[in-house]
Amino acid sequence: SDHMENIYGYLMKYTNLVTGWQYRFFVLNNDAGLLEYFVNEQSRHLKPRGTLQLAGAVISPSDEDSHTFTVNAASGEQYKLRATDAKERQHWVSRLQICTQHHTEAIGKNNPPLKSRSFSLASQGSANSPGVQRRPSQNAVSFFNVGHHRLPAGKRVPIMQPDHLVDVREMMSQAEGQQRDLIRSIECLPVSGHLTSLDQDLLMLKATSMATMNCLNDCFHILQLQHASQQKGSLPAGTTISWLEPKISLANHFKNGAAQNFPAEINKPASVREEQSIAEPCELTREPEEINPDEELEDICDDKEDDLGAVEEQRSIILHLLSQLKLGMDLTRVVLPTFILEKRSLLEMYADFMSHPDLFIAITNGTTPEERMIRFVEYYLTSFHEGRKGAIAKKPYNPIIGETFHCSWRMPKSDVAADGSSNFPAHSPSEEVNLSKDVEGQAELDYYTVKFVAEQVSHHPPVSGFYAECVERKMCVNAHVWTKSKFLGMSIGVTMVGEGILSLLEHGEEYTFSLPCAYARSILTVPWVELGGKVNINCAKTGYSASINFHTKPFYGGKLHRVTGEVKQNATNTVVCRVQGEWNSVLEFTYSNGETKYVDLTKLTVTRKRVRPLEKQGPFESRRLWQHVTESLRDGDIDKATEHKRALEERQRNEERLRAETETPWCTKYFLKDGDGWVYHKPLWKTVSAAQTQQTDTN
Repeated sequence: SDHMENIYGYLMKYTNLVTGWQYRFFVLNNDAGLLEYFVNEQSRHLKPRGTLQLAGAVISPSDEDSHTFTVNAASGEQYKLRATDAKERQHWVSRLQICTQHHTEAIGKNNPPLKSRSFSLASQGSANSPGVQRRPSQNAVSFFNVGHHRLPAGKRVPIMQPDHLVDVREMMSQAEGQQRDLIRSIECLPVSGHLTSLDQDLLMLKATSMATMNCLNDCFHILQLQHASQQKGSLPAGTTISWLEPKISLANHFKNGAAQNFPAEINKPASVREEQSIAEPCELTREPEEINPDEELEDICDDKEDDLGAVEEQRSIILHLLSQLKLGMDLTRVVLPTFILEKRSLLEMYADFMSHPDLFIAITNGTTPEERMIRFVEYYLTSFHEGRKGAIAKKPYNPIIGETFHCSWRMPKSDVAADGSSNFPAHSPSEEVNLSKDVEGQAELDYYTVKFVAEQVSHHPPVSGFYAECVERKMCVNAHVWTKSKFLGMSIGVTMVGEGILSLLEHGEEYTFSLPCAYARSILTVPWVELGGKVNINCAKTGYSASINFHTKPFYGGKLHRVTGEVKQNATNTVVCRVQGEWNSVLEFTYSNGETKYVDLTKLTVTRKRVRPLEKQGPFESRRLWQHVTESLRDGDIDKATEHKRALEERQRNEERLRAETETPWCTKYFLKDGDGWVYHKPLWKTVSAAQTQQTDTN
C-alpha cells in the first residue's frame, strides 16, 4: 500500500503520575509491524526504549481532547500518546491503523499463532526459585519470549514438535506443584498474629496465582488444538477454541478455602422448608391478576446500600471467587456471594427508575414534537440516579422465572408541568367516560396514577419484561431487557440487551429507546457503579431523535459519570438541544433559542412508590418471595440469608428439571412473546383503540 511507509517523529508519552508527559521519538516500522520509541532522535541507532507489536492492537483516539490517542497492544500493554495538534494525531492514528490491520490480517491468512510466532518458556531461575524477580517494565509477552521473527527468504518456521508440548506440559506441572505448595503454605499460617492466613496481600497472591494457572492451562489446551489442526490440516468438525469453564465448582461459597457447611434439612427454619415446598408455578394460577391501586400503601422501606462492612469482612470469599473467573466469562450461571446483594429484586430496581412520575407524565404535555422529545430525554436522564440505591455497587437479586413485581405512584395534578402555551384538557369528557373501566370514577380525583408491573419471563437467558401506564394521560411504556454479565478483571460489566417503547396515544407517537451498560468497578476495594455506552431514542412519526453518550472514566484524568447528548430533527439534521453533565449530579440542557436549564438530580423530589402489604401479595411477588433473604440481610446474618437464597435457587432448578422431563412449556402471566421481544398482555393502546371503536359504534 502507498500508505505503508515508515513514519517517525516526536510525540508526548504518558509515563506515570509522578513523571507525567514526556517527549519521545517514535518510529513506526511497517515491515516488522512495530511501534518503537527512543529518548530522542539522536539515540535512534541504539536499542529502543520500548516496543509494541501492532498485530491485534487497537488504536483509539481519546475523547479527552483532539490531540490524545492510545495504542492498546494484544499483550495488554498500552501507550498513551499526544500529538501537537488534531491533524498530526489523525496522521499517526490512520497510519497505525493501516499497519495494524495489515499485520493482523497477515496472521489470520497464515493461520498461525504457531507458524509466525515461536513460543518458549524461558528459564527465569531454578525450579526451586518460584519468586523470580522481574523488572516492572517486563510484561507477559517478554517474559514468555513471544515475538515475531524475521527469517531469511526461503526459510520456513518449523512446526512445533510434539516433544515441545511435552516440555511445556512438564514445566507447567512443576509450576502447578509450586502453586499448590504456595496455597498450602498460606492456609497453614495461623489466623492471628503478625503474619496470618487472612493477610490481604497473601490472599491476593493466592487468588492471582490460581487465576494465572487456570489461564495457562487454557492456553496449553489451545496450543494442543492448534497442533492437532496442523497435523490434520484443519480443526475437527464442530471444534471451537474458546475459554474453558471453571475447573473449580462455583456452586458453593468458600471462606478461606473451606466450604460453608449448611445445616441438615431437619434443622432448617420453617421458612426455608416453605420456600422449597411451594408448588410448581404452572400449577398455580397463571391468569393475570388485576391489582387494585387502592390496596397499595406508600412504601416505607428505605434500604440504602452504603454499608461496606460485609464486603470488608468477606474479602477472602471475593478473592477466592476471582481466582476462578476468567476475562470475558459470562457470569449468568455463576452463583455470587450473598453479602454483595442489594435488598431488592432486579424487577423492583426497574420500578425505581420511575421515581419521578411527574417528569414522566409531563412528556405528553409538550405542545410540539420537539418539546415532547426533549422532555422525554430529560426524564430518561433523571431516571438512573434513583435507580441506584447508595454509592456502593451491590447486585439486586436475580429474579426467578415467574417472579412479578407490582407498584404504583400517585402524582398530584398540580405537580405535573403543563404545556408552555395553554391549559387544554388532556381529553374530552366523552373520551374520559369511554376510555376504559379503569378510568371510571376517577374524573374528580386530583391526582394521576401510574401503574407498574414487571415479570421475569425467561431464566436462560435471563429476560425481564416491564410495563407502566398512566391511563388518564393515555401514555404507557413497554420494555424487555436481557441482562448479560461479564467478568472484566477488576470490574464486572452488565449489558442491557433489549428495547423499550414509550407510547403517547394522544399524539399517536412512539419513542423507541435502549439502555446503557453498567459496570461495577473496584470490586476488591470499594465497589462503585459506572454507566457506559451510547443509547438512541427515536420517534419515526415526528422525525426527531436523540443520541446520548454515557462516558466511562478514562484511565488517567477525566470526570466520573459524565454524560453528553443532543436532540436532532432528522430531516434537516438540526440540533435543537444539547445536554451535558453527570447522570447522578447536575445536568445542563442548552436549547436552540440559547436558553440554558440546570437540573440538580440530588434535589429532585422522589415520589415514593405504593406497594401492597406482604400479606396481600402472591407467593411469586418479589418482596414476598425474597422476604426471608431481605430480613436476614437487614439483620446482618449473611449465613441465614445465604441459606434462604440457596433454597429459592434450588427450587427453581428442580422446577426447571421437572418441566424438561415432562416437556411442559413455561407459561408467562403478564407478557406475551412478540418476535424477539415481549409485550404486556393488555397494553393501553389496545384499551384505547377498543374504547374509540365502541364510541364510534355508539355514535
